[in-house]
Amino acid sequence: MTSGLARSRGRRRKRRARSHVVEVSLGVAAFAVGAVAIAWPLSRSDAAPGHMVAAPTPQASPAGELTVASVDTGKKATPKRDKKAAEEKASGPSKYTDTKAESYFRGRWKDKTAKRVKDIRTEGGYLRIYTNLPENADNSKTAITLCKRGLEYLAERGEPNPVVFVQSRFGENGNPVLANVLGPDDGDCRVTYPKPK
Repeated sequence: MTSGLARSRGRRRKRRARSHVVEVSLGVAAFAVGAVAIAWPLSRSDAAPGHMVAAPTPQASPAGELTVASVDTGKKATPKRDKKAAEEKASGPSKYTDTKAESYFRGRWKDKTAKRVKDIRTEGGYLRIYTNLPENADNSKTAITLCKRGLEYLAERGEPNPVVFVQSRFGENGNPVLANVLGPDDGDCRVTYPKPK
């Protein structure tokens, strides 16, 4: 009687072992299908034309646990994206940078005030000097100095109607004007505010 009981236990163990192998195999297959379903659209949108990114494949670790290799799409912060952000915030050189004005400022002055300049642009005859100064630095010594330097640059270029804007770093209000000259009749660089009525 004991031999019959031993045989039935042995069969149960084999059945359990077989069913466990089948369950694990089905789990691995389902996981692989799920990983491909998730990775496939990602690989198509991130890949350059004609290049595919392989979907992750499940692998068994020495302990029998399933792991999935991470997918590196190679998508990193590109200089193009950084340059676009710099253009929008005027926080660095861009396609709008006036390279002559930039070299004039960087070559002529090497002080703390010059280091505040992040970009210099000429737009529609206006010289715009973008800085890293805060919004509340209007009419500050640094802003007025940069404005006067902008006037000198325009005078050397022979500009008859100089217009200069010194602007703060990018914030909630964009790049507010900290100092300006609005033409030949305005020479003090101070921002004036309309008097309340």
